[in-house]
Amino acid sequence: MESIKPGYKRLEERINRFPLGAPPSDTLYKILGVLFTEKEAELVAQLPIRPFTVKTAADVWKLSEKEAHRILERLASRAILLDLDYNGVQRYVLPPPMAGFFEFSIMRTRGDINQKLLSELYYQYLNVEEDFIKSLFFDSETRLGRVFVQEPVLTNEQAVHILDYERATHMLETATHIGISTCYCRNKMHHVDQGCDAPMDICMTFNNTAQSLIKHQYARKVDLSEGLELLQQAYENNLVQCGENVKRDISFICNCCGCCCEALIAARKFGMLRPVHTTNYIPEIDNSSCAGCNKCVRTCPIGAISIENRIAKIDEGVCLGCAVCVRSCSRGSITLRQREERVITPVDSIHRTVVMAIERGKLQNLIFDNHALKSHRAMAAILSTILKLPPLKQAMASKQMKSVYLEKLIERMSSR
Repeated sequence: MESIKPGYKRLEERINRFPLGAPPSDTLYKILGVLFTEKEAELVAQLPIRPFTVKTAADVWKLSEKEAHRILERLASRAILLDLDYNGVQRYVLPPPMAGFFEFSIMRTRGDINQKLLSELYYQYLNVEEDFIKSLFFDSETRLGRVFVQEPVLTNEQAVHILDYERATHMLETATHIGISTCYCRNKMHHVDQGCDAPMDICMTFNNTAQSLIKHQYARKVDLSEGLELLQQAYENNLVQCGENVKRDISFICNCCGCCCEALIAARKFGMLRPVHTTNYIPEIDNSSCAGCNKCVRTCPIGAISIENRIAKIDEGVCLGCAVCVRSCSRGSITLRQREERVITPVDSIHRTVVMAIERGKLQNLIFDNHALKSHRAMAAILSTILKLPPLKQAMASKQMKSVYLEKLIERMSSR
C-alpha cells in the first residue's frame, strides 16, 4: 500500500471494530481522504462505536463541550455522523460504511466534495476489488438486508396471513419520520457512465436515521401518502425493496435495480450464497399456461429465471422471492407460494448487530469499546439480546468474550 497518514490508518482500524467493517486498501484510504480531513479522522477514530453524548466526546477529545459540540455538528452536517434523539437527549453515532456514511455522501447533490471522483473510488472499491462486498454480504450467516415481497401481487388469502414486518407498507405506516433521497447506487453508476433510467429520487430512510438526514438536507421529509406513492412507483418500475434486516424500527428500504444496486449485483454474481435474506415466498410456474414469452426472464433483477423447453423455470436456490416476475406475467402463469422454511429476522438493530458481531468474532468490540462499560443501558441491551439467542450463539458469545461472568449469567438464566 501507499504511504498512509496515521489519522486515516487509525480511523480504518476504528471502522473495522464494527461488525460491518471495511477491508483496508489504497482505495479505502483515498475514500477516507475525500470524506475526512486527517484531523477529523484522528478525532472520529477516538469515538465509541455505540451512540454517545457531547460530554462523552468532549471527555475523549479533552476539549470543552462547546468545542466538541461544534465539531460534532460539523461532522453531522456532512452526514459523517448521525445526530439522534433518544428520549429528548441528543446523541451522536458514527454509522458503518454501509449502510451508512458511504451512501450518505452522494445521496444528494453537493459541492463541498468531488462526487464524481468519490463515485469512481466507490466503484473501484466495491465493484472491482470486491473484498468489501464479499465481507459485507458473506462474512456472517445473518445478513444486513432482506427483501420485501411486492404486496400488490399477493392473493387475498396471502394478504391476510402476511406478517406485518414482511410488508414494506407497514414500515412506512409505523415510521416516525420518512425521508427520501437520491439513490446512492444509481447516482454512483451515473458518475461512471453505467447508470440506468430507473427513478433516482426514491431511496427511503426511516425513524431516527431519517430525522437526522432530513435535518441536514440529505433527505427530504415526506408524509405517509407520498411515501406510499413512491413505493407504488418502485413497484411499477420493477424495483426490488431491500431493507434493513429487522422486524421493527427499520432504518432504510432501498428500491433496487439489478444493474446498479450493490445487493442485487452481488446476488447476480454469488446468487447461491444469498447476499440478502429472501422473502418467505417463492414463485411457481403453471406449465400448462406458460407461453415461454421471456418477459419474466427480462424483468427478473438477478437472472434467476430461464426458459427451458419453451417454459419458464425458476432457480429456487437463487430466487429472492421479490415477486417482480409475478407482476410481469400477463398470462397469470406465475403465482407465489410460501417457502417451506421461514426466514428468521432479527427483532431490531441491537439484536441484528449483536448476532452479526458474534458471527464475525467481534462481540468483544461492542462490549469493551471505549466508554461502553460506563453505560449500563448499553451493556444491559447487549446482554439481554445474548440471553435470548439459541445456545450455540450464546456459547460463541461466551468464547469470544472469555467471560466467566457471561457464562454464569447464561447458565443461571437458562435454568429458570
